[in-house]
Amino acid sequence: MGLTIAPLVLLLTERGMTVAAVAGLLAAHSLTAAVLELPTGGLSDVLGRRAVLAAAGLLNLTALLLLALGTTAWVLAAGTVLMGAARALSSGPAEAWYVDTVQAADPDAGLRTGLARGSAATSAALAAGTLLGGALPWLLGHAALPGPVLPLSVPPLLGAAGQLVFVLYVLTALREPPRAPATAGGVLRGIPGTVAAGLRLGGRDRLVRRVLLAAAAAGSGLAALELLTPGRAAALTGAPESGAALFAGLACAGFLCSAAGSHLAPPAARLTGSGERAVLAGFAAGAGGLALLGVTATAGGAAPAALAVTGYGLVYLGFGIAGPNENELLHGRVPSAGRATALSVQSLALQLTGALTGLVVSALPAGPGPWLLAAAVLLAGALLWVRPAARPTPDTGVVAGPGTTETGTAGAGPDTAVPGTGIPGPEAAGAVSRSGR
Repeated sequence: MGLTIAPLVLLLTERGMTVAAVAGLLAAHSLTAAVLELPTGGLSDVLGRRAVLAAAGLLNLTALLLLALGTTAWVLAAGTVLMGAARALSSGPAEAWYVDTVQAADPDAGLRTGLARGSAATSAALAAGTLLGGALPWLLGHAALPGPVLPLSVPPLLGAAGQLVFVLYVLTALREPPRAPATAGGVLRGIPGTVAAGLRLGGRDRLVRRVLLAAAAAGSGLAALELLTPGRAAALTGAPESGAALFAGLACAGFLCSAAGSHLAPPAARLTGSGERAVLAGFAAGAGGLALLGVTATAGGAAPAALAVTGYGLVYLGFGIAGPNENELLHGRVPSAGRATALSVQSLALQLTGALTGLVVSALPAGPGPWLLAAAVLLAGALLWVRPAARPTPDTGVVAGPGTTETGTAGAGPDTAVPGTGIPGPEAAGAVSRSGR
């Protein structure tokens, strides 16, 4: 998916879409993902991780072909909607599969380090793909290409080929623990109950609710970055192809910062004293980065440009630190039976605020305003973690400490259900973009 990050917004504008129209297409993507998040999360918990991930890959393959070759608004809209559906399908199953596999081998195994390594690997792959996706249009700028293929279309076409490899890998490499045979009727009956349990968990568990609100704040920050940075790069260079190349280098650096942040997530938790304080530090760094992008939005020269690049990197570094710590907190609150649903609830929060923020910032005048608005929302997300998330039990008001459940029972592991939910956290902040990347 990294191949599409640099050229996508510029490709849509080359097809005749205005900035407002591009924001509308991204909103259609996010809203589609939001509508399908919970049903597809429930589908993964009922049907299995492998089948849902393979379906996501096939939808992404189709979406990338439509976006690469489409020349009309309805075809491009269909591509973004299909990508949103694929985003919903893929938002939780892979991480849920990992956690299930680790806990099947050792129920007491820690998750933070493994989640951090996975997030770092994802960010490194995105960095490489983004760099290639931005360089190809620049290298092919004057090449004669057939039919509707533009230089900016080549990276999504390569991305479609990558999705085919992804599907084959999922079908052959992801071995799941045995499940009871699923029937169509059983799947349909099981999804609503799993979804309802996931929603109840977000409403009753204070720590989970805090994670979900933080995901919403992250969605606003990512929306501003994704929508505003490509145009800022193109304006600086004077051409869409060179703008894509510049943005690719910047995005590559951002993903490397995210990978570094993910590696720093475990030591950050030790240094600050808890995973919650590490999330606070990560979000505060991200808010500071967006503020730097805002105050340099209308300034020229080398020093403001250096500050803007520093701010861009700080956002991703902060998300990299926060993500694994948030997810370990979340997985400690949910059992396997609803793990993908819980991740989908988190992704739903991120997608909805991302869609809303994209529409808002596209309507604001160019300049510091859109950036500072996103910085304020992310700062509010950081302030959620100022006080430790004490978790009183529903019946006794006893605060659940480390190694206890909501009912205060010591020694219960992550698979202990929260009372009243019957089910077992974010789209993975390791997935550092709301557009399916």
